[in-house]
Amino acid sequence: MLPITLRVKRMKPDSADSPNQQEASNPIENQVSFRLALRFWLKLGFISFGGPAGQISIMHQELVENRRWISENRFLHALNFTMVLPGPEAQQLATYIGWLFHGVKGGLIAGTLFVLPSFFILSLLAWVYLVYGEVPLVQSILYGIKPAVTAVVLFAAYRIGRRALKNQLHGVIAVAAFLSIAVVNVPFPYIVLGAATVGLIASRLFPGLLATSPDHGVQSDGVGGSFIIDDDTPVPPHARFKWSRLIGFLITGLGIWLLLMAVLIITHGWDATLTQMGWFFTKAALVTFGGAYAVLPYVYQGGVETYGWLTASQMIDGLALGETTPGPLIMVVTFVGFVGGWGKAIFGADSLLLAGFTAAAVVTLVTFLPSFLFILMGGPAVEATRGDLKFTAPLSAITAAVVGVILNLAMFFAYHVLWPAGFSGEFEWLAAVIGLLAFAGLTKFGIGIIQIIGLAACAGLIHLI
Repeated sequence: MLPITLRVKRMKPDSADSPNQQEASNPIENQVSFRLALRFWLKLGFISFGGPAGQISIMHQELVENRRWISENRFLHALNFTMVLPGPEAQQLATYIGWLFHGVKGGLIAGTLFVLPSFFILSLLAWVYLVYGEVPLVQSILYGIKPAVTAVVLFAAYRIGRRALKNQLHGVIAVAAFLSIAVVNVPFPYIVLGAATVGLIASRLFPGLLATSPDHGVQSDGVGGSFIIDDDTPVPPHARFKWSRLIGFLITGLGIWLLLMAVLIITHGWDATLTQMGWFFTKAALVTFGGAYAVLPYVYQGGVETYGWLTASQMIDGLALGETTPGPLIMVVTFVGFVGGWGKAIFGADSLLLAGFTAAAVVTLVTFLPSFLFILMGGPAVEATRGDLKFTAPLSAITAAVVGVILNLAMFFAYHVLWPAGFSGEFEWLAAVIGLLAFAGLTKFGIGIIQIIGLAACAGLIHLI
């Protein structure tokens, strides 16, 4: 992949204005009102389809190309920061840009509205799935969707691999990551840590080898002109580092989490399903890097194998629903929580809907709470490190490792879809044909993910005949 050629016209700050005058006027917030930003983030929450790459592309088109709120350099610098964080990079990027414009309230609104529509939609779909999932018509539709989802995951590995595997070292990292998780079963956080270490060392010994910034799905034709937040726009006052702010955010975030866990332990006990969900997904939020496809193996391991909150088939169905709804793909954890709370009947057999919705809310909260903290605590440092190569040097190595992990996930899905009863059972030829056609549609004909899922659902009806 060739690095993006940036052709951004830089606007020089007015030399007549002193820093204190610039702080007082805060021109950024004056040009983009909070009400205008609120409407945009609400709209984004309903149109953010297409997974992380698609969502980042939408934000790039809206914020950089159409609205010209932020320059491409500043946009990519923020994106690089979110890529090295655990958690959903698209939601964190929205939070970062909202925070950059309107401070804490802007970040909270942008990040929350990015996931809120998806939370309610997925909760509703999970309820429909659990109540009507055994209906033959629904089963046939899901039969067609599952191989399409497998093709989507494989396509994600293909798409990211084309951008990320720029040299032989990247290829070695990807293969090593695949073998580590598929054969040795090395936990994903250790794979990411190892890749980042290799990338950092290589960047120091061989400058430039891993220093190019991947485009992460952003397509650029060289956006020029002036922006509200341009390359040379001073950092707004609220985005400057202060120890008091950092400590305040840390105490507030930990306080919210400790209060939630204390309530769960007191009311349900440590070993209860709801408490264990809160604890497990807190760990998932803190130790999983590389985006939604990379976190799914960890969620599967805990949700299916360790705790039995749902089955492997339900996990694939949840991913299918997540692919067809707006919001970050990691919102599949909402589905996992809903199905787990419902299946474990945490409030009794007569309150299954309440159980599912409560579990989904707990899981979603603990999953995204760290993301807000990472941005609010780390954002000022990021703004102070623009142009510092060492800050983003391990990024390409991590992305290369993610390619291997996603490929392993695609193989896992393919096994369960094509041999649902194991290798000793029958091979699902119809599912294989649907999967191959879906992959061809994605790679050769440029058909969108939503359209592919819809066509596969229709093809699955053949299974009903």
